[in-house]
Amino acid sequence: MYRQLQGKLAELQASLPDYDTFRRQGVLQLPQHTESGLMMKAFRQDPRRSPLPTPSGRIEIFSETIAGFGYADCPGHPVWLPPTEQAVAGESYWLIANQPATRLHSQLDFGNYSQRSKRQDREVCCLHPEDAQAAGIGEGDIIELYNDRGRALASVSLSRQIRQGVIQLPTGAWYDPEDPLAERPLCRHGNPNVLTRDAGTSSLAQGCTGQITVVKIKKFRGDLPPVQAFIPPEADA
Repeated sequence: MYRQLQGKLAELQASLPDYDTFRRQGVLQLPQHTESGLMMKAFRQDPRRSPLPTPSGRIEIFSETIAGFGYADCPGHPVWLPPTEQAVAGESYWLIANQPATRLHSQLDFGNYSQRSKRQDREVCCLHPEDAQAAGIGEGDIIELYNDRGRALASVSLSRQIRQGVIQLPTGAWYDPEDPLAERPLCRHGNPNVLTRDAGTSSLAQGCTGQITVVKIKKFRGDLPPVQAFIPPEADA
């Protein structure tokens, strides 16, 4: 199967025009496959002639190589591992830091489209009305989300589409610490990265774990600090 794909790629490369020709044409229409799963389809039709790129050539749920690394969180086969943190009903909440709808992560956060989604210059978090009522929080309030790692201010939007015990706060608000040297920094703008763990998804993968964590919340009652995330630093004369 891989040889077939390599052959098709070589054919495509041979058919491509040079750059000057492409510029004159202005467009290049690439061929499109009308079906998906070609590798698995070939494997199902003839596993011996189209083996998978595994040691056995078959679908495997155990990897001797991964098991040999000896990582406690990567035993070499699928397994349920309990989370390192756990929300407690009525005391703490699962925080889901999803990708924002008004920008690509943090890109162009200063733009009008992104800024229109904020309230009182803060990122907007969403929680269930009953959770908000229990915490003495209302629509449009500014709350502080906090844990042992940091704190963040955000405006509140209430929705019954959010599961109770869960708070949704988009990621990507430009980091705006009140005190950059503080042990538990307060982000005035609502960046959830001050709350999430600085740890990889596993000893092997080391992926990002910045999308979920456990936090507590309370209504912010002090003088609301101004957001300064978009003020450029002063240049030396």
